[in-house]
Amino acid sequence: MVALLWKVFKVLLMALGAALLLASLLFVGANFWVLGQTQGRIQHALPLCGPERVGIVFGTSHWTRSGVRNPHFDARINAASRLIRLGRVEHLLLSGDNRTRYYNEPVTMWRDLRGQHVRHEDMTLDYAGFSTFDTLARARDVFGVEQALLVTQSWHLPRALFIADALGVEAVGCAAPERPVAGLWRLQVREWVARASTVGDLFLWGREPYFLGPVEPLEIAPQIWDAVMINGSLNEVGSDIDELRE
Repeated sequence: MVALLWKVFKVLLMALGAALLLASLLFVGANFWVLGQTQGRIQHALPLCGPERVGIVFGTSHWTRSGVRNPHFDARINAASRLIRLGRVEHLLLSGDNRTRYYNEPVTMWRDLRGQHVRHEDMTLDYAGFSTFDTLARARDVFGVEQALLVTQSWHLPRALFIADALGVEAVGCAAPERPVAGLWRLQVREWVARASTVGDLFLWGREPYFLGPVEPLEIAPQIWDAVMINGSLNEVGSDIDELRE
């Protein structure tokens, strides 16, 4: 009896080991798939990013649990405002979580960008970007985005680009400049898990966005210099008409 139980135990142990090995291989394989498909489309120098008409900025909390400013949030905001100033993007889609009245990532991003002199008409707020997947699905289905520059950290961009590819959004990544911060390794480990989960979301259980809503195509305003040139051209046309009338 003891010998039989030991035999059963060894079989179960071997089956468990094989399952763990398979899971590990799938986990690592999914990560290398995501990284391999996207690394060639990530630019780390802001002046070389784009140009694209639309830049999608992914939301995150602007405070950490310890009560200090989130450096990842600040990096995304600083990168987005600089991209606008450099003319590398024309319009920013600010997408983040707004599940409660007390937590509103898009408005916080908008407020900080206004503080950096980004025009209101150069920004659109997406209040239902509850996840990277939701942000990109809504960018396509709600805001009509077909091409975009994705603005976030370098460790987040491979997953974002992979999702964009699966959704048919033509995207390239612009890495927000980073500085060494405490606890970064935890975010990177969590991102490895998220990449593997994303492969399952996209190709196994058919994830759908939490909320879509009505279609709201982006209204991209002319840039300042474009507006000056357009107004100047219109004034010249008006002067020519006046001369003809005389």
